[in-house]
Amino acid sequence: MERWQNKVAVVTGASSGIGAAVVKDLLEAGLAVAGLARRYERMIVLRNSLPAEQQSRFHPIRCDVSNEEDVKQTFGWIENNLGGTDILVNNAGIAKRGLCLITPDNTTPIRETIETNVMGVVYCTREAFNSMKNRNFDGHILIVNSVAGYQIWNFMNTGLSSMNMYAPSKFAITAMTETYRQEFANVGTKVKITSISPGLVDTEIISDNMRDRPMLKPEDISKAILFAISTPPHVQIHELTIKPVGENF
Repeated sequence: MERWQNKVAVVTGASSGIGAAVVKDLLEAGLAVAGLARRYERMIVLRNSLPAEQQSRFHPIRCDVSNEEDVKQTFGWIENNLGGTDILVNNAGIAKRGLCLITPDNTTPIRETIETNVMGVVYCTREAFNSMKNRNFDGHILIVNSVAGYQIWNFMNTGLSSMNMYAPSKFAITAMTETYRQEFANVGTKVKITSISPGLVDTEIISDNMRDRPMLKPEDISKAILFAISTPPHVQIHELTIKPVGENF
């Protein structure tokens, strides 16, 4: 991790769950961290809970990753005030439950899922990558994907509700990861791309009727992210799947 000392990491969805855990671990590893989230007040609470030296390296920024202009302004601020983005952790994501795909006249949940889970990654990755490329810096971009990006959970006759567009949005992330790998290399950079695909993680996104199942902790995913960025320059972890012992998906 020595190469990342005093470098700048951007973490989306930093107000809770996996994002908050990643912020803590990156700060402890010696990086400066810009945390992006809509719930700015939650990040201030997080900052106030940190040791004083780490507080000075944590920069909470209110940002809706589904809003392209918001993302541009945020990464512009990071460029001007912190020197640019060296690591990006695309963690922000939402899940809408219910039969949205066949519900008449209600495409809002579908659009919100795509705009956050897919377009949010597109906007943030574009801004971060160009910051790295323009500075000729071999950075690292990570995406918190899901095992749902490889297999559709069967909710039939289980008592569980449909996750409708969640899995399709994560399937898109799986395809985007390989597309990014090729595009990054094709324009002559050595910027790395990594997809981290957890099973169930104990976060706010999990419904109460699923909490009796085996689950990972947010810290488990954060440690995997630190492992991915700690690899030597010639090593790229393209996809890392993490499941709790006993998961039946």
